[in-house]
Amino acid sequence: MHLTLRQLKVFEAVARHLSHTKAAEELHLTQPAVSMQIRQLEENVGLPLFEQVGRRIHLTDAGREMYDYSCRITALLHEAEEVIDALRGVRGGRLAISVATTANHFATRLLAEFSKRYAGVSVSLDVTNRETLLRQLAANERDLVIMGEPPAELDLVAEAFMENPLVVIAPPDHPLARRRRIPLADLVQEHFAIREQGSGTRAAAERLFRSQGLALPTGMEMTSNEAIKQAVEAGLGLGIASVHTLELELETGRLVQLDVEGFPIERHWYIVHRQGKRLSPAASAFRAFVLEEAGAFVKLPPARGRRRATARRR
Repeated sequence: MHLTLRQLKVFEAVARHLSHTKAAEELHLTQPAVSMQIRQLEENVGLPLFEQVGRRIHLTDAGREMYDYSCRITALLHEAEEVIDALRGVRGGRLAISVATTANHFATRLLAEFSKRYAGVSVSLDVTNRETLLRQLAANERDLVIMGEPPAELDLVAEAFMENPLVVIAPPDHPLARRRRIPLADLVQEHFAIREQGSGTRAAAERLFRSQGLALPTGMEMTSNEAIKQAVEAGLGLGIASVHTLELELETGRLVQLDVEGFPIERHWYIVHRQGKRLSPAASAFRAFVLEEAGAFVKLPPARGRRRATARRR
């Protein structure tokens, strides 16, 4: 086969988005240019890589195999760039970071301070949900990821660097706002604005309720913490969120933290990368900065009934 790196780059984007239009937008190309590169690649391969069913395109068996190899080739090229960057030192280079949406409130502060110290490093930040973070880690697409505890079965290096307490929030005029030591069972009849299936916050809350023989009540399912806070503030129900996302709302009194038995749920933030990944000087410097100094740049609002805990590392 006579393939070009340009063809593989275009193919990988189309395969990832399953859309010529989105791939064209990502690569800053016209849609006809993307279609031409895919057509030339299919001619070189001698097999169709995509098939169209209705208005959607899907990878063929050959396309799935090619996508796997194109991801490996891209990873090797990225590793080669990291090796060259290592020879240059941390004065430059690129850093690709992905963070969970809940972590965005403090991750931008960390990156701001890091960028002051390493002004020559170019930073790419992706704020996304847990499902996408796990996919990115599996495909080795990012240098480092900041998220809640990842699944143990994945081949990852995960290091805890900061506490991540989950609390129950309510509008200040809610009947439960003045109560203390609220039994968990008393929340079953309440409406909740809750994160989507697959969210680490939701999974932790479901485990707590299940341990007491209860089901986590759900009223509205939302894909962002901002939406949950706004829903709770509007009086649409209670919410469960990381204290890290509530700094402004708790300080201004727009929301209150309920004193519920079993809460806060003590969790931790982790900085994660693939096992065996060779970190560039920029990525190594950021990892060390997060592990050693994150607590100095992140303000943790006081949490009612919060137990003292130290971050564990593994």
